[in-house]
Amino acid sequence: MSQQKIHPRTLKGFRDYLPEAMLPRERIMETARRVFRSYGFSPIDTPALEYLEILLGKGSAETDRQLYRFQDHGGRDVGLRFDLTVPLARFAAQHLGEIGTPFKRYQIATVWRGENTQRGRYREFMQCDFDTIGTTGVASDIETILVVNDLLSELRVGGFQIHINHRGILSGLIEKLGLAEKTVEVLRALDKLGKIGPEGVAEELSRTAGSTAAQNEKLLELSSLDGSHAEIMSELDTLVAGNEVGETGVSRLREILAGVGAALAQPAVDRVRVEPSIARGLDYYTGLVLETTLEDLPDIGSVCSGGRYDNLAELYTKEHLPGIGASLGLDRLLAAMETLNLIEPVRTPAEVFVPFFAATRLGDYLRLAAELRSAGLGVEVYPEPKKLGKQVQYADKRGF
Repeated sequence: MSQQKIHPRTLKGFRDYLPEAMLPRERIMETARRVFRSYGFSPIDTPALEYLEILLGKGSAETDRQLYRFQDHGGRDVGLRFDLTVPLARFAAQHLGEIGTPFKRYQIATVWRGENTQRGRYREFMQCDFDTIGTTGVASDIETILVVNDLLSELRVGGFQIHINHRGILSGLIEKLGLAEKTVEVLRALDKLGKIGPEGVAEELSRTAGSTAAQNEKLLELSSLDGSHAEIMSELDTLVAGNEVGETGVSRLREILAGVGAALAQPAVDRVRVEPSIARGLDYYTGLVLETTLEDLPDIGSVCSGGRYDNLAELYTKEHLPGIGASLGLDRLLAAMETLNLIEPVRTPAEVFVPFFAATRLGDYLRLAAELRSAGLGVEVYPEPKKLGKQVQYADKRGF
């Protein structure tokens, strides 16, 4: 009796990567590694599975809902990591004596979130993270922006903008408006501004934070600020005046802008824009927050995001371990580059194809290929002495 065949299929939100998709994916990862290392970031890796208590309550209520969780064979409650920042906080607390501070790391690895799928968004996806742990210095804030700029420039994605804000400005305004006890709800509502618009945000603010129309108007005023950096910062001074947290946030943002202006030449410096309404949805951010959008495809959302998180590791250690970093959403960026026709259609990493003409000359072909490889070229030798026409079709299909 023959066994019934299993229909080959992938789970919703997951995907296979064929060579033509995997090759540009690897190129992005190689570029990211090169840029990260040029700033002194070292590679680490952490397990895909963590104890559930490590992950729960660290991102947001949404990431808690999206968490893939289960009991392993030993009956332990475990979960698949939903980002690389929370495992980093655990890692830094656990290995502090070995790594010392400040500690600069990068990690390129898979994460999982059970969220609704859409273009460029999957339930299993790759993140390319870099972080600096153990310093509150403004130099690390500035450097984070510089790394993002270099990374997107090296990837040749066309025009892009790095939108920055400071959580202290938002927190200060929220305190000033008497909504401090509803800070989480307010920040989550503001983070949806690009998706549901000002009216939708105002409605959610009233529903979840119990805010008044006047309070909503002040909060949404952030999204309407426009002009030069000097003009925006002046208006922010007025909005948070009298609140220490807000004033400190504005002052820090000015320092960051000054540092970026000193490090970047025109026109690169114009890519960095103050965007006072940016909140970022994760609860652990405390300072600088940033998002990066592509000028030719803004509706795909941020392709590189991050910020400062000064208290994330406090649940794992008594040591103060402030941190800052950002994450390149590799799969979202790849989807954007495909849409913009920035991906060269190739199916092989080799530059040279050697046909197999005569069965008796295999040794000659292999020797020739070896000489070319020793000169630094990628070479593929066809494995059988088939008709030349078929071999040329094969080479053409794979983009040699």
